Formats: sequence, structure tokens, C-alpha cells
Amino acid sequence: MWPAHPSFPHRWAGYAPGMPEGHLIHRYAREQHEALAGRAVTLSSPQGRFDPAPYAGRPLRAVEADGKHLLYHFPDAPVLHVHLGMRGLFLRYDDPAAPPRSGTRLRLAGASVAYDLIAPIRCEPLPADAEHALRASLGPDPLRADADPVEAVRRLTATGAPVGAALLDQAVWAGIGNAWRAELLFLAGLDPDARAVGAPAAERLWQLAVVHLALGRDLGQVVSDPAAPDERWVYKREHCRRCGSPVRTWQVGGRTAYACPVDQPAG
Repeated sequence: MWPAHPSFPHRWAGYAPGMPEGHLIHRYAREQHEALAGRAVTLSSPQGRFDPAPYAGRPLRAVEADGKHLLYHFPDAPVLHVHLGMRGLFLRYDDPAAPPRSGTRLRLAGASVAYDLIAPIRCEPLPADAEHALRASLGPDPLRADADPVEAVRRLTATGAPVGAALLDQAVWAGIGNAWRAELLFLAGLDPDARAVGAPAAERLWQLAVVHLALGRDLGQVVSDPAAPDERWVYKREHCRRCGSPVRTWQVGGRTAYACPVDQPAG
């Protein structure tokens, strides 16, 4: 966790700028659950674009992550749903009395810590039917204990799309973004354009996701090589870190794909 500066009493509640992928969302959920759940939490909206009234006086029971979505549970109140999108972030204050940053959509303040939510694409109460619809729209999440590996393999093998496009589809697997797509496909030796991925390859890819996203959650960054957690194999690299071949880049599923032509042979 980056420390606060004397002139800026907040610190980032995460490690990486840009679109947070599932590992960081689970990290936020774990940290905020440990810091706030079971305690009285005051919700406010300094920006004025969120109505905290339904949650007033209610203790926070739990914070959970499902894919790239955060869900806050309060007794006798709708689930509070947050999706950070591309620009959203949390700021953490170890002094909950510190003034919020300008533009804060939502402040969650406990007895000893506060979190400011900045620029999310979603910050909203979810009635029970909307919560059910959200969960039904998501595929298995490699970081959730209730994820079904058999269903994960079934969904990936059932899609007719290139595997690189399928991994970005949150209805196939939840929580995977572009960085994880690049690194997991490299580890599995799969070309992002590959179609008709069989069950053995899909199962191996799922197990890689389970292991490496958990490392990413714990370290707060994409970790595709535990021996060198700050390095990537192909993502945003000019040359493959394993063999030195020039990394291929092209568009798959609307995002830039990265692949090694040697370690991820086409076809």
C-alpha cells in the first residue's frame, strides 16, 4: 500500500492505475471487509450524486467481489453496487475525519478508517431482482470459493469466439481483463485467435487463472511469474521475456492482444 504524504492524507487503496481487473477488486473487498464489516459505517456523498439515506444507521455486514463488481451488504437495505470502470478508484484515509477529496461520489467512514470512491461508472442501490440479474450475467470468477470449475470449462469451450475474445467476455469468466488475458494465454501456450479450445486446455487455463489471480490479489498487481512478480511475459512488451521473440500485437475482442509467436504458435 502506498503511504500517505503529509500534504495528502489519503493513500491509494490499490496499486495499479487504469481499469482494475478482478484481482484488485477482490483486494478492495477483502481490505474493506476487514476494516469496516461488523461496525457502524457512515455513508455520505460529498459530490451529491448518491443518496445514502437507505443505509443510514445500518452496520455494514459484508463486502464481497464478483468479477469486477463490488457488493456492500447492509441489513434491511438494498445491496450497494460499485463498478469502478476505467477511471474509478478508492482513496483510503487512516484518519476518518480527514476532509474528502473533491469529486468524491461516496465516502465510507468507520471508526478508524475511511474510503473515498472517485469516478466510478456505477454506484447504486440494487434491489433483489437487479442483484440476481447482475450475478446471472457473470460467468465463474476464479477468485470466488463458490466458482464451479466444470461450468467454467463448459462456458469457455462452448463459445465459438476466439479464446482471446472469450476471456474478455464477463459472461464467460468474470474478472479477467486485458493484462490477465495476455499473461494467462502465454502461460497456457494459447494463441489469442485460437478457436475450439478443448476441455483439457480450458481446464489448464482455469487453473492458471485461479492460482495467478490469487497471487495478484495478495500482491496488488498482475503476477504471472512468482519468481519475478514485477515482470510480464508479453503484456506491453516488445519482446517475449522467455525467448526474446518480437511480441505480436493486434486487435482481439476490441482490445490489443499480445502474444509470442514461438511460445503461442498460431493455429
